[in-house]
Amino acid sequence: MPSLLHVYALPQVAQPEEMTDGTVVVIDVLRAATTICHALEAGAAEVIPCAEVEEARAAAASMPGEVVLGGEREGLPIEGFDLGNSPREYTPERVAGKTLVFTTSNGTRALHHARLAERVYLGAFVNAAALLGQLLGREQVHLLCSGTHGQYSEDDILLAGLLVERLERAGGCHYAQNAQAATAREYWLSSFAEPQALGAEPLEPELLVPKLRRSAGGRNLVAVGLEDDLIDAARIDRFECVPVYDAAGGRIRAA
Repeated sequence: MPSLLHVYALPQVAQPEEMTDGTVVVIDVLRAATTICHALEAGAAEVIPCAEVEEARAAAASMPGEVVLGGEREGLPIEGFDLGNSPREYTPERVAGKTLVFTTSNGTRALHHARLAERVYLGAFVNAAALLGQLLGREQVHLLCSGTHGQYSEDDILLAGLLVERLERAGGCHYAQNAQAATAREYWLSSFAEPQALGAEPLEPELLVPKLRRSAGGRNLVAVGLEDDLIDAARIDRFECVPVYDAAGGRIRAA
């Protein structure tokens, strides 16, 4: 029986029950997954993802120890929160040793769709190689793109395509793919010169940033003056961190 590799361009096209026995990667390149990688690499003890702003406020107020409130709505920092959703805000000075309570418009909500999965990772370009290492040999892999305000976003599709392509070549398995997996892979391969697309040569941020800028999420960031976040999101394989979401405990920690 072939292994399974599915891509979902949006959370709403995936039923949680479809992913019960598999490994899910929740992809949100711009920016929740990228920012969570930055926070954990900077020494945050854990991340508590919340779907709503008031839920995050209540969670932060109820927790002992040092807590940082972070997140965004409409791309911008939330009034009264300590940090927004720009990756470079999450420095050791701000988050090391602390619990981060975090809410975003898309990424933290997408986690809810993966709540029944056997294992849930968060994926971004900054941890692509480390994430691939966790996926090798797994028989059921679901790549769940967060999208932007209910619309698919090319930044997430690009990363899904990269992962499909590299799992196909390095996974040692024959994967039964859905149509969205095949489409994502073709999109990735057609977006860059062959040496970069196949990983034979490094894909520098200046080549990836224009693709991210044209995505739905990228256009939103440019509109609110946060274009620098695209550069941080485009640094492929910057981190070894692979965030793992524990649905039962409602927290994210590094694998």
